[in-house]
Amino acid sequence: MVGPEKEQSWIPKIFKKKTCTTFIADPTDPGGTLCQCGRRRSDHPSVAVEDAFGAAVVTVWDSDLHTTEQPTDAYGDVDFVGVGRKASNFLRLSDRTDPATVYNLVTRTWGFRAPNLVVSVLGGSGGPVLQTWLQDLLRRGLVRAAQSTGAWIVTGGLHRGIGRHVGAAVRDHQTASTGGTKVVAMGVAPWGVVRNREALTNPKGSFPARYPWRGAPEDGVQFPLDYNYSAFFLVDDGTHGYLGGENRFRLSFESHIAQQKTGVGGTGIDIPVLLLLIDGDEKMLKRIENATKAQLPCLLVAGSGGAADCLAEILEDTMAPGGGGSRSGKAQDRIRRFFPKGDPEVLQAQVERIMMRKELLTVYSSDDGPEEFETIVLKALVKACGSSEASAYLDELRLAVVWNRVDIAQSELFRGDIQWRSFHLEASLMDALLNDRPEFVRLLISHGLSLSHFLTPARLAQLYSAAPPNSLIRSLLDQASHGSGNKTPVHKPSAEPQLPDVGKVLRLLLGETCAPRYYAVSAEDSHQGQGCKESTNLLSDRATSELALDAVLGQAPWSDLLLWALLLNRAQMAMYFWEIGSNAVASALGGCLLLRVLARMESEAEEAARRKDLAAKFEGLGVDLFGECYRSSEHRAARLLLRRCPLWGDATCLQLATKADARAFFAQDGVQSLLTQKWWGEMDSTTPIWALVLAFFCPPLIYTNLIAFRRSDDESIQKDLASGVERDINGEGPAGLTELPEKMPSRVSWPPSHGGCCGGCTPRLRRWPQFWGAPVTVFMGNVVSYLLFLLLFARVLLIDFQPAPPCALELLLYFWAFTLLCEEFRQSLGGGWGSLALGGPGPGPGRTPLRRRLHLYLTDTWNQCDLVALTCFLLGVGCRLTPGLYDLGRTVLCLDFMVFTLRLLHIFTVNKQLGPKIVIVSKMVKDVFFFLFFLGVWLVAYGVATEGLLRPQDRDLPNILRRVFYRPYLQIFGQIPQEDMDVALMEHINCSSEQGIWARPPGVQAGSCVSLYANWLVVLLLIVFLLVANILLLNLLIAMFSYTFGKVQGNSDLYWKAQRYSLIREFHSRPALAPPLIVISHVRLLIRRLRRRRASSSPFPAFEHFRESLGTKETQGVGTRRKSRA
Repeated sequence: MVGPEKEQSWIPKIFKKKTCTTFIADPTDPGGTLCQCGRRRSDHPSVAVEDAFGAAVVTVWDSDLHTTEQPTDAYGDVDFVGVGRKASNFLRLSDRTDPATVYNLVTRTWGFRAPNLVVSVLGGSGGPVLQTWLQDLLRRGLVRAAQSTGAWIVTGGLHRGIGRHVGAAVRDHQTASTGGTKVVAMGVAPWGVVRNREALTNPKGSFPARYPWRGAPEDGVQFPLDYNYSAFFLVDDGTHGYLGGENRFRLSFESHIAQQKTGVGGTGIDIPVLLLLIDGDEKMLKRIENATKAQLPCLLVAGSGGAADCLAEILEDTMAPGGGGSRSGKAQDRIRRFFPKGDPEVLQAQVERIMMRKELLTVYSSDDGPEEFETIVLKALVKACGSSEASAYLDELRLAVVWNRVDIAQSELFRGDIQWRSFHLEASLMDALLNDRPEFVRLLISHGLSLSHFLTPARLAQLYSAAPPNSLIRSLLDQASHGSGNKTPVHKPSAEPQLPDVGKVLRLLLGETCAPRYYAVSAEDSHQGQGCKESTNLLSDRATSELALDAVLGQAPWSDLLLWALLLNRAQMAMYFWEIGSNAVASALGGCLLLRVLARMESEAEEAARRKDLAAKFEGLGVDLFGECYRSSEHRAARLLLRRCPLWGDATCLQLATKADARAFFAQDGVQSLLTQKWWGEMDSTTPIWALVLAFFCPPLIYTNLIAFRRSDDESIQKDLASGVERDINGEGPAGLTELPEKMPSRVSWPPSHGGCCGGCTPRLRRWPQFWGAPVTVFMGNVVSYLLFLLLFARVLLIDFQPAPPCALELLLYFWAFTLLCEEFRQSLGGGWGSLALGGPGPGPGRTPLRRRLHLYLTDTWNQCDLVALTCFLLGVGCRLTPGLYDLGRTVLCLDFMVFTLRLLHIFTVNKQLGPKIVIVSKMVKDVFFFLFFLGVWLVAYGVATEGLLRPQDRDLPNILRRVFYRPYLQIFGQIPQEDMDVALMEHINCSSEQGIWARPPGVQAGSCVSLYANWLVVLLLIVFLLVANILLLNLLIAMFSYTFGKVQGNSDLYWKAQRYSLIREFHSRPALAPPLIVISHVRLLIRRLRRRRASSSPFPAFEHFRESLGTKETQGVGTRRKSRA
């Protein structure tokens, strides 16, 4: 690590000190040994004293003419002896130093953050005691405002006058403050009046310099530095013992800062510099005059005395009506009263020049009320603008954004007297977004800012660049950028994320077609067009940065800002953009989904917790809003659930809720009402179950009044025509459509356009497809079919499974399993409905990557169970048909029967009582794994120890392993073979050829000889083992089970309703025919797909699954209802 000496070794080459080169006697010195620079003749170099002729000609000493500059010999860190605080930076420099160099030193080398405001405090000599209200102004106003706004406080830096009081205010605030940003106070003091300055002198720098700041009595000529300041500029003009030598540099330094920029990355806000005048002698008038010439606003504290009161009263007179002569006379009287020792004419001329720029002056007094200092400062800056044009107040507005003081901006800048236009507010809105100021976003938009004109692709990309460097979203964007194929080297990440990279991150998080698109067409992406066609491109390369996003997209930009806020975890910002955006229910569920995915990927625990909390809020918002919609209109609420949301890849609310695991959303009456309607299809949900079972086994009863149907025939026809193809009794789904859902909807309502016999059938005849196409009927058929399959499987295993060639029942079992395998192939190759990335409009199934479809299929636990069962079945059949492997095949099939039987649990999830219990069992299995880990450790420890003590001579490895693992496990359940462990129950004989004392266990199968040595330890280990295993570990397992049961049982209704939706979704999309007859549907599906592949003349209709396409008027109606209720 480079030390401060190395980092600042360049300072003497840039910064200089001044030395007097001409001795000019001071006429007030009777001995003539004192130079006008304040030093004795003996302190001057010889060259300065020898020039007697030049000194005789020149009678007035001038700093610029009679000094020379040399490398500075005082810089580094100053440590105040006896204070015990962090060392401060200091530098001795010439009063002619370039202020730009000094500013770079402060912000780059010394590491001070660029200020949002500079308050330069001026004042007179001042006494040791300051008025109480002025102390409050400094402590509670100035210093607190400096901390909250990131301001610099600049004073003289000496332990005298107003600088001393400001230092005390900084100290008191830092002591009382428990955290936050440190207040930056800088002192600009003349080098010639600093006491003990020789302690600071070191040509190579002091790191630190030990500075004795107290001890010597005050002499009125030299003053110590105040230890409460962070940095000191000791300005050297060549004088000694004279105040005011720093004024020229201080004014130039403050003027330079006023020309710099602040904000995020220097976004264009001019740093405001404000002079604060408290008290002051007549010399302060000259400083105020110079400040007004430099266009620096000044705040006069009336009531503090001196120059501040004088200027405040004269300013009040100039604002009052009256003659010019009387005003001039009053001004002269006031100048004489406040400055009796000064030259009235000179001072009056200075005051007149100051009043020529009176718009830069603002008066504050204790009578103005307890306003916060930020408000006072902003008022002074606003007054300094002196215009009604909005363009004159842009920096002040952006400064209020940086300060995060929306109240000040609303009271001072949005009072109605400034004519704001949309383009005036855009820069401030960008600052508010980058700095996470949601209240300012609300304020600016409410005052006429057009967000559609503001949000361009370039600005949106700039917003994403605000992601912290080490955050999750930044790492994801960098990965997307490096893997985008844009030939960008990995070691050189882009400074600003590109919107196509954002699109890739969204697709990574939400899936191929669920995520919104920021897609750029390029040569590298052309081969991906078959994999994920961008149906709704939010951005293309043809869109220039000057174009607004809504002009490119044809939609409002709220959705883009909502996604940005969610990705960057800006909670309040995301809530605001959700409130004013459209598709509120879907957006709430989509936001919940996105946040929970990010929370699972987040490595920082606090950040993950914040994302989870925000996700829970969005879920609650979606639940409350949909509940309000359902209470308002049940029909519109149902349509809202089925409505496709373009923002979320045309996913529906049900799909988003499933992926986001929003159980509370499924628990609502409106969702359950729709699911019940879908579960019963066209039948009335009040149909008794016994009637349904009777009609299932006696189909002619369908045409009787035993089965009730919900709607009239005309309404059914209109509904079918409106919704298009939804179901197909033969398991046929439109080929060439979007990525098909996992359990592919395959039943059709036989609309007249298909030309089927039911198109012109009477309503009673149409009951046949309506009955068999209902999910409840499909469920019943699959349950009966699966039970018959298990019965057939059990009979074959127990009776018909012989080494002889397979019999008829065994061949039927093989065929039945083959139809199950075909159905699993159809589900896996169909696309996987379980992912939101699929099921929306877009490319056909052939364009969906096979790996993606298989991945989505395998994410379902029950699909994994099906694959294991069918794989074991194929393995068992293969072994059964292979000579010599019959017994192995029988063993595999016996185990496979257990897997098929466990698969039966999935059917019971539809039951309200059994469904939650299955969830409890599945979660308890996870608890068992933790229990088995602890039990295994303890069991191995005990088993190995006891076996080593009992039978040290045994070499039979199978028996050893049996006694090490199996016997301790049985002992947990009470099977304790004492005759094999306790030698007191054995015959003590020398039954071993090895040396030692042995005993033979009773019984022929007892095993080898047991050692008598330390047998008491074996008994003790048995007691400890049973104590830990039976009491500690088993009770721990019971406690874990109890906790899991109580947790799930308390939310059993939520779990069951979420499971119910998954089951209804699955059987809504299954073919009506159950295995083994389902092969008919598979053959017909294959034939129809081959036909459509040959006849590719017309596009296929959009595929719907729990979806509806609403017309323009219907969409507006749903949105209007939502907004009115929200």
